Formats: sequence, C-alpha cells, structure tokens
Amino acid sequence: MNADNDTLDYDVRELCSRISVLTRCIMDFWAGGGWSQGETRVLLAKSMLHWQSSLAASLSRWTTATSDGDLILAWTNLGSLVEGQLKLFLCVYYHDYKNDLNAIQRRKQRIDPDGSQLEELRQFFVKRIWDAGRNWNPYVELVQHRRNAVHAFQNRDIGTFQEWTNALRIHLSFVRAVGGGLPYPDEQFNGLREK
Repeated sequence: MNADNDTLDYDVRELCSRISVLTRCIMDFWAGGGWSQGETRVLLAKSMLHWQSSLAASLSRWTTATSDGDLILAWTNLGSLVEGQLKLFLCVYYHDYKNDLNAIQRRKQRIDPDGSQLEELRQFFVKRIWDAGRNWNPYVELVQHRRNAVHAFQNRDIGTFQEWTNALRIHLSFVRAVGGGLPYPDEQFNGLREK
C-alpha cells in the first residue's frame, strides 16, 4: 500500500503532528459514542479511545531515537494505533459486525471488536472489508511483524527508523481512510479534514 502523495512532502515531525491531530479529532467524536445508539454506543463509551489520542501524540518521541529498543517501542506504538483504528471501525459498525457470519471467534464464541487481537482483526478485514483497491493488509502485516518484536526473545527483523518513518506516511493515509469511512455529520466531518 502506498502513502498519499502529499505525505511525501512532510518531514517526520510533521507526519507525527498530523497523525496526532487527526487521530484526536476522530477519537474525540467517537469517545462519547458519536451519534451511535444502543449496543454500539455502550461499546464505544467503554473503549479507551482517549488512549489512542495519547498514543498518537507519543509518536514524536521516537523521531530522534537511535537504539534498537527505541525502534521496537516505536513499532509497538504504531502497532497499537493500527489496532485501535481497526477496532474503532468495527465498533462504529458494530450492528453489521455482530450479524456477520465471519465475525471474529475464539472457541466458537463471538468476540467483540474491543476484545480482539491484531491478527484476528487483520484476518477479518482481509476476508470482509478490504478489497483489491483498498487493501491495507501489507501495511498492517508489516507493522504487526515489527511490533511483535517486543515479545521476542529470538532474533526478529525490526527494520530501520527510515522504514518506520515510511510507515508513518502510510499510517497517515490509513487514518484518513479509516476516519473517512466512518459516518459523521457534515459539519463534524469538515472539522476532521486536515488543515
């Protein structure tokens, strides 16, 4: 998946800032349930969406880092944001998700989006959401593999800070796509557009 062309003009700090602002706008709207009702509203209200905003604001701390440990934590930070975007999407569309025959299951029990793991989410999105024109799977899978190094005792490829910066470009495009795929009142959506 390629980043939007305009992201190529941004340095790493600008990328972090734009991701942070856009993530905060999206999460602030949905944290109180947005304009959802019933089970969806309850699910969104109990989700820790403000943590997503905080995690997005934390991205900038990795822009001057140099150690392998910092790089692993930078990928972990980004992976948590990817996972949060996927969970938010499914929570907003919870009515459709809970009625989907392919909804995420463990031990034959349906799992709500907020209790799902990144691999389960990724597989569901591959099967049910992404198509060839908007296939975010290569990006999500890259971030997932890099992020999982935080659990490793064996050698894993953690990439480079340049690769992480390139992933930030794609992440800004990813947040735009996920946020743009959620329903907003017209005046609210205009406030989410980047300035």
